[in-house]
Amino acid sequence: MDIKDRIIVVTGAAGGIGRALAHRFAEAGAKRVICADIDGEGAERTAGEVGGIGRKVNVASEDELRALIEDTESQVGPIDLFCSNAGILVRGGPEVPNEEWQRIWDINVMAHIYAARHLVPRMIARGGGYFLNTASAAGLLSQVGSAPYAVTKHAAVAMAEWLALTYGDDGIKVSVLCPQAVRTEMTRGKEDSVASIDGMLEPGPVAEACLKAIAEETFLVLPHPEVLDYMRRKTDNYDRWIGGMRKLNRRYNTQK
Repeated sequence: MDIKDRIIVVTGAAGGIGRALAHRFAEAGAKRVICADIDGEGAERTAGEVGGIGRKVNVASEDELRALIEDTESQVGPIDLFCSNAGILVRGGPEVPNEEWQRIWDINVMAHIYAARHLVPRMIARGGGYFLNTASAAGLLSQVGSAPYAVTKHAAVAMAEWLALTYGDDGIKVSVLCPQAVRTEMTRGKEDSVASIDGMLEPGPVAEACLKAIAEETFLVLPHPEVLDYMRRKTDNYDRWIGGMRKLNRRYNTQK
């Protein structure tokens, strides 16, 4: 997909990867970038920087996401590219309270589902469209120290795969972003965490990798190329990979 003259929605646009995406799309000639975030002031600020439209949206709410889609399509025009980018991290394992499991599930998984539920029929009716869903390398590998993040990001990757294989013949294109550590509010103060073992990227290069993937209509976006090798090691010998991850887990636990 060529970004020029496209109408694009970016969630989680107040900062980090979302803000970088909004800037990069505007630079590439997007017709309009709709910047959505639960931080309404941050969304407006990003929108002001790129000549876009800011919206306060809680992506965990289907009603709010549906309203974002309906308002954009009726007031701005058909959405060509929807970037489901908002996400959160909750640390811990099975002991994490149900309310926190539900909160991260709603934001990291259901938001992708809500966007597809309300956009796929519209896109099919007009011949196609594009989804860029932000997941994580944790969705391909795992996340030391956070079961909720690992589980929800695996689910996010699975949802992106399902969209691509189910609706590809209808003109729906899908890319899924799976970086390791990126310098955002989520990673502030965690610069030495396990996710940054291959270095922490700034949001700009991550956005650039997304733009390239969209131009080439590539499914998997890996700003950290090492992740591909880790995936291959995982599938080549699962038990050995688990052993390696246990070593990382021990190392991570000694850092806490």
